[in-house]
Amino acid sequence: MPAIIRKSNTTQLEKRREILHAVSWHVRSNIWSPPTDVYETEKEYVARLEIAGMREDDFEVMIENNTLLISGSRPDFTERRAYQQMEIRFGKFSTAVSLPGPVNMEQARAEYKDGFLTVIIPKATSNQIKVE
Repeated sequence: MPAIIRKSNTTQLEKRREILHAVSWHVRSNIWSPPTDVYETEKEYVARLEIAGMREDDFEVMIENNTLLISGSRPDFTERRAYQQMEIRFGKFSTAVSLPGPVNMEQARAEYKDGFLTVIIPKATSNQIKVE
């Protein structure tokens, strides 16, 4: 099935990242965000994080107010080292993804494989959307 790609509102995405980075830098400088791709197909939203060196149980995945929140902690080695170059981040991480439409949380699933966490959230069908 071909993927449907919807161009997100880059202004909103950039603003969210600015806020996350500002908060991370000034308040919680030890929290970082892994590289994340978000896309949608006809039936679901998909978030894919590049985060090697973890186990499936090391992640916390939640949906709150139409936002997918993913967090965890990647352990560092305990031995002392003299780094010549250090680009791999360790410690607590967090990322937030805005979901553009209603979702079916009961059918959501996540898989961690080959260093990637993939979270798949089915879109809500018209009979699953509650009107209040």
